Amino acid sequence: MSGIEKTAGQVRRERHGHILKVVIDNPAKRNAFDPEMMAQLSAALTLLDEDDDLRVGVLTAAGAHFTAGLDMPKFFGPGAKPVPRPEGSVDPFGMDRACRKPIVTAVQGICFTVGIEMALAGDIVIAAEDSRFCQMEAKRGIAPLGGAHFRYISRAGWGNAMYHLMLCDEFGAAEAYRVGLVQEVVPVGRQGERAMEVARLIAANAPLGVQVTKEAGKLYTEAGEQAAIAAVPAIRARVMQTADAAEGIRSFVERRAAVFQGR
Repeated sequence: MSGIEKTAGQVRRERHGHILKVVIDNPAKRNAFDPEMMAQLSAALTLLDEDDDLRVGVLTAAGAHFTAGLDMPKFFGPGAKPVPRPEGSVDPFGMDRACRKPIVTAVQGICFTVGIEMALAGDIVIAAEDSRFCQMEAKRGIAPLGGAHFRYISRAGWGNAMYHLMLCDEFGAAEAYRVGLVQEVVPVGRQGERAMEVARLIAANAPLGVQVTKEAGKLYTEAGEQAAIAAVPAIRARVMQTADAAEGIRSFVERRAAVFQGR
């Protein structure tokens, strides 16, 4: 990003066809985030949201760990220099402006605090068998501020959420899978590859259909069943007359794979 001083840590991005791969790259500090990296992540997610050629995002991390969380002194210590997120850009925690397109997150090793909240702000999580999770804010005298206080509940249920949020305990991939924080557990080193495989499967589907499905699901979690039901006519109007809908029907009749254009 222009105007942002480069540091040892960075969030870099790679295009793979219709997929944007976003890589947290600060392994010397267990991929802890500084303010510049957070701004870079926002920029990457904004690109994913706005570029019509991009259909799916994959969030991964270099090295042995996903992220240890925030590099606290750089956010809150003396002389800390916050990097303001540009107005209207995507919030990595999805609480201000959320990314409309699906995000598959691949985690390994340490996935603490904001790492969990970033994963929960996405849609599907693939975890390596060595993944370790902890939402430890209450141990530090604070509380989760990036969405864990409600997304944990929607993913894991009240009891499971309160258990881990209040105990501030560390738990592994098997427990994260049991409570629904992750959707697949894979051998160590396979998580990024599997996330890309899942992303390619999603990208092969109709982009508008996928995006509207995510939007409708979010509406249900935020506003309830009646709001979701009321939205069905608008959803039908948005997708049924598209070129992709016609292609989906045509490909079924012709017994071939559909080729969607996102329109």
